[in-house]
Amino acid sequence: MRLIGRTTLSLGTVALLGVGLVPAASAAPTPPPPQAVASSNGWRIDPVAGGYRITLRLDDPVPLRDALPMLSVDGRTVGVARESADRRSVWLVSKDPAVLRARDVRLVWSGDPTGDAKRSKAAAGPTDADWLKAKMGPTLADDPGAKGKYQVETAEYDLGDEAVYLPGLKQKSELRGKVYSPRGATGPRPLVVFLHGRHQVCYGGNENGPFPDKPWPCTGEWKPIPSFRGYDGPAEALASHGYQVVSISANAVNAWDADAYDAGAQARAELVLDHLDLWKKWSTAGGAPFGTKFIGKVDLRNVGLMGHSRGGEGVARAAVLNADRGGRYGIRAVLPLAPTDFARATVPGVAMSVVLPYCDGDVSDLQGQKFYDDTRYSVTGDNAPRSTVTVLGANHNFFNTEWTPGQSVAPSNDDWWEEGAESPCGPKYAGRLSAKEQQAVGTAYVAGFFRLQLGHEKQLLPLLDGSNARAASAGRAVVRVVAQAPAVDRRDLSKLDEPLPAGAVSGKAKATVCSSDCVQTEDQSQLPHWVSSWFADKTPTLPVTKLSWTGKDGVLRVPVAAGQRDVRRYAALTFRAAPDAAGAPRTDLSVRVVDGHGRAASVPASTLGDALVRMPGSGNGVPKHLLRTVRVPIASLKGIDLRDVRAVELRTDRVASGSVLLSDLSFSRPGIGTSAPAVLLPKLSASSVKVKEGDTGTRHADFTVSLSRPSIRPVSVYAETNGDLGTVVGAVARKVVFKPGQTRQTINVPITANTRDSADLHFSLVLSAPHDGLLDEPFGHGLVIDDDPTPTLTIGAATAREGSKVLEFPLTLSAASDQYVSVQGELKDGTAVLGKDFKTFDEEPPARSFYGYIEPGKTKGAIQVRLVDDKVKEAGETFTAYVTEAMGANVKIPVSVTGTITDND
Repeated sequence: MRLIGRTTLSLGTVALLGVGLVPAASAAPTPPPPQAVASSNGWRIDPVAGGYRITLRLDDPVPLRDALPMLSVDGRTVGVARESADRRSVWLVSKDPAVLRARDVRLVWSGDPTGDAKRSKAAAGPTDADWLKAKMGPTLADDPGAKGKYQVETAEYDLGDEAVYLPGLKQKSELRGKVYSPRGATGPRPLVVFLHGRHQVCYGGNENGPFPDKPWPCTGEWKPIPSFRGYDGPAEALASHGYQVVSISANAVNAWDADAYDAGAQARAELVLDHLDLWKKWSTAGGAPFGTKFIGKVDLRNVGLMGHSRGGEGVARAAVLNADRGGRYGIRAVLPLAPTDFARATVPGVAMSVVLPYCDGDVSDLQGQKFYDDTRYSVTGDNAPRSTVTVLGANHNFFNTEWTPGQSVAPSNDDWWEEGAESPCGPKYAGRLSAKEQQAVGTAYVAGFFRLQLGHEKQLLPLLDGSNARAASAGRAVVRVVAQAPAVDRRDLSKLDEPLPAGAVSGKAKATVCSSDCVQTEDQSQLPHWVSSWFADKTPTLPVTKLSWTGKDGVLRVPVAAGQRDVRRYAALTFRAAPDAAGAPRTDLSVRVVDGHGRAASVPASTLGDALVRMPGSGNGVPKHLLRTVRVPIASLKGIDLRDVRAVELRTDRVASGSVLLSDLSFSRPGIGTSAPAVLLPKLSASSVKVKEGDTGTRHADFTVSLSRPSIRPVSVYAETNGDLGTVVGAVARKVVFKPGQTRQTINVPITANTRDSADLHFSLVLSAPHDGLLDEPFGHGLVIDDDPTPTLTIGAATAREGSKVLEFPLTLSAASDQYVSVQGELKDGTAVLGKDFKTFDEEPPARSFYGYIEPGKTKGAIQVRLVDDKVKEAGETFTAYVTEAMGANVKIPVSVTGTITDND
């Protein structure tokens, strides 16, 4: 495995996520023909079955990032790219004929900002000064980043590089971890498992040497990168307060997940549960390498999981997988740190906090925000708390010291791409955190979350309940927390995700519900709530209410239902809000609460925080348009009867015109809830299907989406096809609703038959964003089996006059194919000599290799050889095309055919 820094490749053009999606794979592409329909230095576009193959060759291997590799053509992203076995080329198939006019093809990354402007310095935003001085909330008396009373012991275990088979990966993985234990602590202690993200696997070898046969384990002079050792800060903070912590290695998953159908989420989840199996043994019966050391010292009924990057998606899946399997382990808290969310899963039942680094240069669109958005109302009566923690000035890598320059044993880098002082994320910007500052923030919030949720240390609630109390060890960092209290501690007035009833809005104001159309920007990396996901491109994103006004008399009124009007038990009235990107960078509203006697208390939103101030930066991925909390303390509502609150109003009396996005209006009080594996929820699964293509008409691949048991309430889930569907598999995207008592639904995916030979076609039916259910088997695997005979290929001899420039050996198929049929081999001298009388189209010495092809749907093609037109009168000359390989057709190999050059002098 070769090591490449994440900034080695050109990242000048970057991508939008969710267009032309194709599962990743590592197989090498078919060798290209000599004359592509479009080509330039390093790239080419060739006709293939179902569209056009775009191939980009690279000077250096594709870096292992958590984002997805994609290809852009002339600045427009066309899809997710597959990697060749040596990771020095990437390719995809596009149906769009516009790619034939390509002038530029580049490797780009999902979620990164759009356009070549990425190379330029970002301009300062109109609100940057606000955020440079923005701090909010009191400092906690108990600093979660500070060390506790226990000394910390560390140890490591290593059961081998290929110690366990992961079905989700179809490969073997290492079982390796670093353990942090409180010395002298008695009795069983909560266990926290850390899982790192997708990073380079090996380092230290010769970059220009031969590529290893397998990417894992590391061989020869190559050494494994110890990413699992990069979280000493939060691990030691937790252990010093009496928690057992283990940070596990996932290099094998990183090495192989380009082939995984779900980018490795299932494999990472399986790896976490495999380590928990080890700890069940070590904490009960003991065994090597620890003997009896941990017997009775680990409480597997009280487990927390932290996952960084793709590890974040992995631990989210692990919590759900554990519940699917009956809740064998008491996973009660999950913290995705700078996570990916490719499949729109929910994580109900367990406490969750999603950490979003504002300057993430890898998962640049902060797509992990959707874990919060999708889970918050996904299960009726869910009594687990959840939050998002946005850390300004923090990047993706520096949370892990083994990914941080100056701290890591292997080469590493700052993943943010800009260097200037103008950018809110450049290293010279005053608001950008240093690596040690960022690690201190990570320690405070990771340790604080698990101490709160596993240890019920309620003094830490203000850190994560949305009141924005601060940890002293977080220093100057600006952090904003959005929180949803447990159902028992919350009274929801309106999610603001549906049209309001008639009369709810008055004056010169209007309210509309929007989602992906809420914010008009070409840069999807600025839209964490609304960016589409790789596997769930068609699943709807967060709906919110957009309130716009042109006068100071506008009112949006939400009534409080009878029986819910006594709000004295709650601590605050809260809602999420953000200024509209198309409007002013700052705006304001009055929050007015009215009682049954008509008395009202009004508070300007601007006095409650900075939710209505645009976040910092201008262009190049920032500002991020994130909803933040407006929190009105109940104690501030003076002069009204809190036993009889009749309505909450949002008034436009502060600013003459403006526009804001609104969501989740509720009364709430802080609480830790009752987190536990969601074992009682019915489980949703998609079947796998095989179907023959057929010769005529349209048939269907009939997937079954099933519930594990009948539910007393409706259960819903979104289902859509994903993969390289070509012209055979029809695209399907729909919401599936199970009525009470129903357990099976059928999804009919149309399959268009034909009589031409083609490859068997693999695709998926993906389930996402369930409501009142739990995802068990979210990927149904579809296979269309081609049932047409493979045509026979004939390769003929050829004759051409010397002055005709090209000699063509004819290629003829017995029947047209839907596949790209190609041959390759070597030219051999006869009386005609290479270089003197003929040349290949390969300019590189020794320049004897050739390619030939027949386009899909055609029966004729050619092997082309260039002729040298000299001025010498001579007899006819011959040479041989020696065909050594053919793909897509039946032909007896090797084949030799003669080329004859007749003189024209």
